[in-house]
Amino acid sequence: MRLSGIERTPPRVSHNLFFALWPDADVRAQIDATARHLVHAPARRWIKPHRYHLTLHFLGEHVNLPANLVAAACAAGDRVRAPAFSFALDMAGSFANRKIPWWLGCREIAPGLAVLREGISAGLRASGYGIRDEVDPVAHVTILRDAGRALPATPIAPIEWAVGEFVLIDSRLGPESGYTVLRRWVLSE
Repeated sequence: MRLSGIERTPPRVSHNLFFALWPDADVRAQIDATARHLVHAPARRWIKPHRYHLTLHFLGEHVNLPANLVAAACAAGDRVRAPAFSFALDMAGSFANRKIPWWLGCREIAPGLAVLREGISAGLRASGYGIRDEVDPVAHVTILRDAGRALPATPIAPIEWAVGEFVLIDSRLGPESGYTVLRRWVLSE
């Protein structure tokens, strides 16, 4: 695109596709309140509460959303047989990457969370999608990006999260950024 003799590249648009837990309004409010009360929190890029989620499996960043991958992910989700469960976010911390994201997470992976992640992995393998065996070292909800400094592991008042479903999300990055829940799956009672 050319404007006034200056060549500009159009903004980059991409899609991040992932399975996630999507908190209800009450859990979102508790996460937000806890995040805002962390001691000496920097005024950086706070994640807005409507974007809070806990990633179960990341399926990559794509220039265009690949229909075959979405279909494979949906088929994988259809194969999952896991019970509903509860867990608690009970600590705050950060990762040591260049953007230093702060998060609220779990000291230990809840058994129900491990069962759900494995069910999704098995479903992806059965759908013919090769997955990385990487799992985040901490099950977490990102609350702040570009913190500028690390947050040492800090206990927080537990935030109880009852999980009755999981979702497939398309996270659009670029001028029209946002999340779209592509599909929901209800866990058995």
